Amino acid sequence: MKVAIVGASGAVGQEFLRVLEERNFPVDELVLFGSPRSAGTKYTFCGKEYEVKLLQHNDDFKGVDIAFTSAGAGTSKEYAETITKYGAVMIDNSSAFRMDSDVPLVVPEVNAADALERPRGIIANPNCTTIQMVVALKAIENLSHIKRVHVATYQAASGAGAAAMQELHEQYRQVLAGEPVKVEKFAYQLAYNLIPQIDVFTDNGYTKEEMKMFNETRKIMHSDIKTSATCVRVPALRSHSESIWVETERPISVEEAREAFAKGEGLVLMDEPENKVYPMPLFLAGKDPVYVGRIRKDLTDENGLTFWIVGDQIKKGAALNAVQIAEYLIKVGNIK
Repeated sequence: MKVAIVGASGAVGQEFLRVLEERNFPVDELVLFGSPRSAGTKYTFCGKEYEVKLLQHNDDFKGVDIAFTSAGAGTSKEYAETITKYGAVMIDNSSAFRMDSDVPLVVPEVNAADALERPRGIIANPNCTTIQMVVALKAIENLSHIKRVHVATYQAASGAGAAAMQELHEQYRQVLAGEPVKVEKFAYQLAYNLIPQIDVFTDNGYTKEEMKMFNETRKIMHSDIKTSATCVRVPALRSHSESIWVETERPISVEEAREAFAKGEGLVLMDEPENKVYPMPLFLAGKDPVYVGRIRKDLTDENGLTFWIVGDQIKKGAALNAVQIAEYLIKVGNIK
């Protein structure tokens, strides 16, 4: 199995290396690619050192079986044909192809089989907030069809990349030292603050991030489900949190929901409010599952439930989800 990682020096690229090693993914040969800035950088994988090659339009992807790409939508669009030309399966972490009708958008716990039909050789990894939400929604959908979702997200600095995480660290230091606060990666200072905007605003007043949750959820779940989201950047370092309200076709009890979450694939139930046990991002960074707690009946709707979830944005929200897609393809014999 020859594996390529495009964008190897970024936060997600580095997470790909960790996840592949953690899961003993069958890598016989590994090739790392990056921009002119990162080309030549060396990283260690399974005890062996690899040097990042410059991504170019050439034959470097000949013989590659799986290419994990996380270098931004522009790069993915520009290099997709080069990457897939010789038959490599491109599992793309950017927003470039997510809503294209001929590119499957896959979360393995929800719609793994969609990955088998990929006319362009590309499989899209959904947005991080959508991934962790639909893993949780699937458990409820199995009980009763979900008609509507309202969600407020609390998204860590990690969602904006490694440099943004470093900026948050530095902002806290600057505030405590009484120094001027430097702002580059966010619209405003994030330390000691909340920013109710992620991505740019669209004509309907929602941001692109919020509209991704509407559109991607319908595609992944093959459903008429409607999602209304408010996405907020919070001064946590890593792992996104979401407060979710769902309306189902029939009433679902808290006990039913709790049992469904406990048995749900990719989920961990963490719901003991009487003992102050509930998911929190500080303690769940680096973990694989999506954690669910604060499960309650919605007081405004007899067919409503509300709950709280936390998942690591860089891991399950990006690298792990992509690797799980590749593992599924290998398991069913869809790739050698």
